Amino acid sequence: MRFAVICLTHFKGTPFYLNAELIKSVEATPDTVITLVDESKVMVQETPQEVARRVIEYRRALLAGRYEPHSAGA
Repeated sequence: MRFAVICLTHFKGTPFYLNAELIKSVEATPDTVITLVDESKVMVQETPQEVARRVIEYRRALLAGRYEPHSAGA
């Protein structure tokens, strides 16, 4: 089974997987805050650019049929 997830790091340092399809927006406030489609918010250590890169990488891999989630720090 494949999941639509990317690996990120909570603001306090714990790695976790986030469903990339639920991301509504990513902003620097200056900390990186991800707003999900249900309006909940998650603070992460990655920059907005890194979050976007991981989402793009996930979608490209999914379309190519070779998606596998990365571990934290990848």
